[in-house]
Amino acid sequence: MSRATRTRRAALALTLERDLNQIATAKLSELRTLWSDRLGGDPPPLRSREIFRRMLAYGLQATALGDLSAACQRKLAAMEVKRTNPARKRPSAPLKLGHGAMLIREWKGVRHEVRVMPDGFHHDGAVYGSLSEVARHITGSRWNGRLFFGLRTSAKAAG
Repeated sequence: MSRATRTRRAALALTLERDLNQIATAKLSELRTLWSDRLGGDPPPLRSREIFRRMLAYGLQATALGDLSAACQRKLAAMEVKRTNPARKRPSAPLKLGHGAMLIREWKGVRHEVRVMPDGFHHDGAVYGSLSEVARHITGSRWNGRLFFGLRTSAKAAG
């Protein structure tokens, strides 16, 4: 860390409590001025005073007391990617039903038989690519095929 950075941190640490108290009651224009004076550079073009207060308070504290470690920042970034990227969800385990296996489900008084075949799931004279497609055909609404045919329990029932 350079000497200038250490000097700046020390100065900010001395005024941190006063600045945080000032942030709580400051108008947006005052927050912008405080940002420029304490953190340097142009303040963000926010219109929400509450969000601006939080960003400024974090910036002041991070500068005065030190920010999150690089490892912690990487971990948070990875968690955010995982949280927001549905493609990274864990795929379900492959269905372990042998060819020729028969699944039977009664729905609204009608018995439905589905045969597992190499090219898909045979039901009612048609071939479907997944059990969910079969369940949709039977019920007219979206269902998890494994759940519909009793091959797994729901998360609500399990938890």
